[in-house]
Parts: sequence; C-alpha cells; structure tokens
Amino acid sequence: MDLERLTDKVEAVSSGYARAHGITRDDTWFLLKLQEEVGELTQAFLMRSGQARTKGRSPEELDSGFRAELADVLSQVLLMARHHRVDLEAEVERKWMPWHPDRLSAHGGSGTADAAEPA
Repeated sequence: MDLERLTDKVEAVSSGYARAHGITRDDTWFLLKLQEEVGELTQAFLMRSGQARTKGRSPEELDSGFRAELADVLSQVLLMARHHRVDLEAEVERKWMPWHPDRLSAHGGSGTADAAEPA
C-alpha cells in the first residue's frame, strides 16, 4: 500500500470519528492528538521494556499494544501532514534520501551540500 492510499484510508476513519463525536479537527487538535499518541506509545514502550507496571498484561499483549501505538502515531503523522498540505514522500526524499548509503557512495562519501542531516 502506498502512502497516499494509506493516508486516504486513515483520513476516512478519522473524519468519520470526528463527525460522530462532534470533534473539530483544527491545527491544535492535530498537534495535540499526535502528542497524545506519542505519550501512549511511550507508556506502551515502558511497559513492554519492564520500566513501568504491566497492569497484568501478558508479554504478547504488551507487544500487541506497542505495535498498535506505533500504528496510531504513524496515522496521526499522516493526518497532520495532510491537514497542513505536506507531501511526506517529497519531504522524506529531500531530507533523508541524500544520506542513503547508495547516494553517499556515488558522491564520494558525503551528502549533498544543500541537504540537512536527518534527525
């Protein structure tokens, strides 16, 4: 599945949920919802890694929860990018791909001069 199709599907779920629950998805909502999901991912990670109480969940449930929270964070990033009209594929290409090993070796081991290093 490509990123645009995935974003379309995530948008359909999110906008339907917002309509059903009277939620206004504005700039602030997209940012805060992403932050909420990152917090839930952090909690799932801490539980899975034994750094927080597991609330009686099995290792399989902890793994499943961690994977689910990663999906939530990705989905919220896709939604926020669409809301702000950011082409994530183009931005990943611009920011990350100049540092791909195949490109670095083609340029003698250094990235392009105008590319910012990835985080």
